Amino acid sequence: MTGTLYGHRKARVSLAIQESPGSLPLLLLELTIPTGKLLQDMGAGLVRIALECEKKPNDKTKIEDEPVWTLFCNGRKCGYAAKREPTDEDFNVMQTLRVVSMGAGVIPAGDGTDQPADGELTYMRAFFERVAGSKDSETYYMLNPDGNNGPELSLFFVRL
Repeated sequence: MTGTLYGHRKARVSLAIQESPGSLPLLLLELTIPTGKLLQDMGAGLVRIALECEKKPNDKTKIEDEPVWTLFCNGRKCGYAAKREPTDEDFNVMQTLRVVSMGAGVIPAGDGTDQPADGELTYMRAFFERVAGSKDSETYYMLNPDGNNGPELSLFFVRL
């Protein structure tokens, strides 16, 4: 799986999960963490994002179809995450990054005359290993290209 975290520095982070770098997102979440804060946490070391939602009796919803999640980053409650449909900006980001399999960088905003208040768009894209623990839990581990030190970013989806 390919995971892409992206957003404007002072805006919220979006998370897109895709089968491959050129495919449409299977899951698109908006996280309430500001992009700058997440980048700061990632610079400090391992980041673990846990997304929890309430399990409803007799509900057959797939875990990736849950609409709203409580968000924890490195053990601290940070707000929520919400599933959403891709916007034109999301499609533009995916189109721009279609040939990027992994990496991090900045996509310049516009032609310089109509710069948004929060500046250029920052992104990080990597391969993730998906581990389905049960119908109520999935984990995505960012695969380190050099094969050392284990994952730097882990995403946990859990229904409680």
